[in-house]
Amino acid sequence: MFEFDQYLGFLAFLTILTIGFWLMIFLITFVIPYWIGGSVIERLNEIKDEKKAKHSA
Repeated sequence: MFEFDQYLGFLAFLTILTIGFWLMIFLITFVIPYWIGGSVIERLNEIKDEKKAKHSA
């Protein structure tokens, strides 16, 4: 049926597939929203500072 080398290759494939799947889930649920949220907050602070500087001048 299967030789030992084929079995190891299949296990390596499943391991890489599983790691990729969980990495994708982690990126979609935590990293990307954190990145987008931080960018939006930073941009809002820049806009607020620009308005403050305009009113001061």
